[in-house]
Amino acid sequence: METLENTSWKHQQEMEDPLKKYLNSTEDYLTFLCGPRRSPLSLPVSVVYALIFVVGVVGNLLVCLVILRHQAMKTPTNYYLFSLAVSDLLVLLLGMPLEVYEMWHNYPFPFGPVGCYFKTALFETVCCASILSVTTVSVERYVAILHPFRAKLDSTRRRALRILAAVWGFSILFSLPITCTHGIQLRHFPNGSVVPGSAICVVITPMWIYNFIIQVTSFLFYILPMAVICVLYYLMGLRLKKDKSLEADEVAANIQRPSRKSVTRMLFVLVLVFAICWTPFHIDRLFFSFVEEWTESLAVVFNLVHVVSGVFFYLSSAVNPIIYNLLSRRFRAAFRNVSSSFCKKWHSQQHAQGSLTQRNLFLTECHLVDLTEDAGPQFLCQSSTGNSHLSTALCTAQVP
Repeated sequence: METLENTSWKHQQEMEDPLKKYLNSTEDYLTFLCGPRRSPLSLPVSVVYALIFVVGVVGNLLVCLVILRHQAMKTPTNYYLFSLAVSDLLVLLLGMPLEVYEMWHNYPFPFGPVGCYFKTALFETVCCASILSVTTVSVERYVAILHPFRAKLDSTRRRALRILAAVWGFSILFSLPITCTHGIQLRHFPNGSVVPGSAICVVITPMWIYNFIIQVTSFLFYILPMAVICVLYYLMGLRLKKDKSLEADEVAANIQRPSRKSVTRMLFVLVLVFAICWTPFHIDRLFFSFVEEWTESLAVVFNLVHVVSGVFFYLSSAVNPIIYNLLSRRFRAAFRNVSSSFCKKWHSQQHAQGSLTQRNLFLTECHLVDLTEDAGPQFLCQSSTGNSHLSTALCTAQVP
């Protein structure tokens, strides 16, 4: 009986040994449960993200300023582009810093349940708003090309603002299902106590619910809109190719000043780049939702797709202003106007600040010296009169 008990105890110890080696410290156990605290590609990905961040924030801010400051740029089409720029700014300013932080500190999640819900809702809202904005501007362009007189009557700024309000309202509404599947998860030791620093923002509902929502939203907010957009641009291409007198009719009807072909070409490139940049993102989501049994090779492929999808996702937020600058003369001229005004303002501020500094230097750098034994106390003042030389002035003052 004693031999049987010893044999059973030895077998139990052998089974527990793999776990015991991770229980030597909390950090080892967290690594065993959650993986490494820092992502292996955190440094190169952070460098790429930093470049995208600078280009994207500056470019999208210029787009917003151009549309807000120039009355001629306040067209219904540009309002949709303004909405797209705002969604890109939200991603870059709020989403990207949090993701970079999580790449360097995978756990614990520092912002609690509210931060977890906000992060999830932000990404889902922006995803919906971006594709709906692109779809809306494509429909608007389709109406302008195939039904120009109707577009002249129906396409107004007030109508565009109402549509954008509906777009953002629907986006927030449709972000709620995925947001509700997330929450803060805590890890526990074998004795049931909570592992310190183990809080992570993950899916806490049954995975089949999350996978179903991902598949439905990917269809409704990517596959279906992109199919509709492809059909619209195909029809627009046929119309522009067949109707050679379109530009003459446009001038006669006074519908739009810029060439329809150039505007349509710019928007077509915008949609094409949007589709290219967002395809890896949705492949990543669908990949995760359809795989039921993970193997090491599948995990390696998924991690690679995940990194690529993240880079392209943020790249889509930075590339739109570049497209506008390259393909739209009106945007290019407006960009130059805004940039030059900022440069002039900066130079004038620098000049005013420099003049004030010189005056302050002239007043403060005077110091009391004795030039001769007989002369009274005098001040020696040095003031800058050029870039590379100084002139000296004597300031005589009666000292009581």
